[in-house]
Amino acid sequence: MEINQGKELVLFSRFSVKNNSIMESTRQHKIARLIQKDLSDIFLRYAKRIGNVLISVSEVRVSPDLSVASIYLSIFPDQREQELMAKIIEETGAIRGQLGTLERHQLRIIPELRFFADETIQRMEHIDELLKQ
Repeated sequence: MEINQGKELVLFSRFSVKNNSIMESTRQHKIARLIQKDLSDIFLRYAKRIGNVLISVSEVRVSPDLSVASIYLSIFPDQREQELMAKIIEETGAIRGQLGTLERHQLRIIPELRFFADETIQRMEHIDELLKQ
């Protein structure tokens, strides 16, 4: 919404701005938490089926139009991360179907899922190594 006040043009949005970055709307945040919870359950069952692996959903970000969800996964042990990420990306359709079954009463449309490896732990370890030197 635009309001023209004299020479100034003031823009209003439903998003709040903090530290020059756009924060999530309340709806985006609620949907992200719902997806994170349900995907955690899905990956818990998936990890039990594979064995000797831990897959955690570290963060979910939902686009403003709620059509795309970016999911960041932490996989332990690190040696199997590439292999498991490839399998997860390959099975995105099936995972989205399971998510749709779990969330059919909460969401009208299940967002497109995009999976990424969360590299926060590796970055922290790298920084620790640099600080020790």
